[in-house]
Amino acid sequence: MTVVVNAVCFLTALAIMEWVAWVTHKYVMHGFLWSLHASHHQPRTGRLERNDWFAVFFATPSILLIYLGNNGYPAALWAGLGVAAYGLIYFVFHDVIVHRRLDIGYAPRGRYMRRIVHAHRLHHAVSEKHGAVSFGFVYAPAIPVLRAEMKALEAAASGS
Repeated sequence: MTVVVNAVCFLTALAIMEWVAWVTHKYVMHGFLWSLHASHHQPRTGRLERNDWFAVFFATPSILLIYLGNNGYPAALWAGLGVAAYGLIYFVFHDVIVHRRLDIGYAPRGRYMRRIVHAHRLHHAVSEKHGAVSFGFVYAPAIPVLRAEMKALEAAASGS
């Protein structure tokens, strides 16, 4: 039974992190911490950008959960590992595949991977705090849906 509980803790944390990432991206990164995230919507001038502080912010709960898991709360260990796994998935999708911060020569060919990359490029089509679409990292709505959302945001911003 312990294996099942651990797996549920791990998978639940992993799944919840996409929602946490979406909410944080939309309301924190494109909200009150835009001053850090704005660097990510501009051409990078070095290896690091101010936006990279979010990796530290997101790692903190994982580290704390893993610590608690090793100090009397075993379910917390598996939840922390789920959060860490999401961080690894995010890094591979976002930094390696989409932004090529580590160029491994991979070109997305599958339908899902092309949609994720295209959705994130649509997100970056807006370099301002408001007006962006597609705030998730491993899930993205269909591209026509995102384009329609962008048009609606543009129309609302222009007052038409």
